[in-house]
Amino acid sequence: MAPAARRASLARPAAQVEGSAEGALVDPEFFDRDTVTVARDVLGKLLVREVEGVRMWGRLVEVEAYLGPDDLAAHSRGGRRTPRTEVMFGAPGHAYVYFTYGMHWCLNFVTREVGVPQAVLVRALEPGPGVGRCGGPGLVTRALSIDRALNGITLQPPDLYVIDDGAPKRRIFVTPRVGVQGTGRWEKRLLRFCYDSPALSRPIPRALRPAARPRV
Repeated sequence: MAPAARRASLARPAAQVEGSAEGALVDPEFFDRDTVTVARDVLGKLLVREVEGVRMWGRLVEVEAYLGPDDLAAHSRGGRRTPRTEVMFGAPGHAYVYFTYGMHWCLNFVTREVGVPQAVLVRALEPGPGVGRCGGPGLVTRALSIDRALNGITLQPPDLYVIDDGAPKRRIFVTPRVGVQGTGRWEKRLLRFCYDSPALSRPIPRALRPAARPRV
């Protein structure tokens, strides 16, 4: 995430989600599907982190899809297989956590079948009670105490997992991904999916918002 985006996310007040993280556990099979489908379907669900008996959570409101070897913005572009990207080549429903900009951890959900290195990046959450700002990938991991220790774990209790609490669906907005300049046609691919929320890392472009009704 660019410095300007980080400043913007800090400047906007974040919507905080009330209630508790209760609902149906999302199992690994959920992630064993088309990555764009997973990215759209995971919006509105709760990301839960447990640390020493303390449960922290937030509602997923912004994610990005990364589509493997052909995607020049993906870590696995060109089939690149390194110790860092090895998790992406594994089973779906695992966490891919990496370090970036020399200061931030980023959390991804591994998707698709074994050998197809694709993932969904978590960009923003509406934070639950007591959780700090989550308007950017680095802020999400900081608020939920996510780091390299969780790289490769299955997205199941007790450490890190996703819950479907049956929250009403909201309109999904689709834009190009953030910070993928220099990747050719992939720079403009519409692979960022989000709800309209003050918790986003970047606001939804004005052109995509419904026109305001004139006052009578």
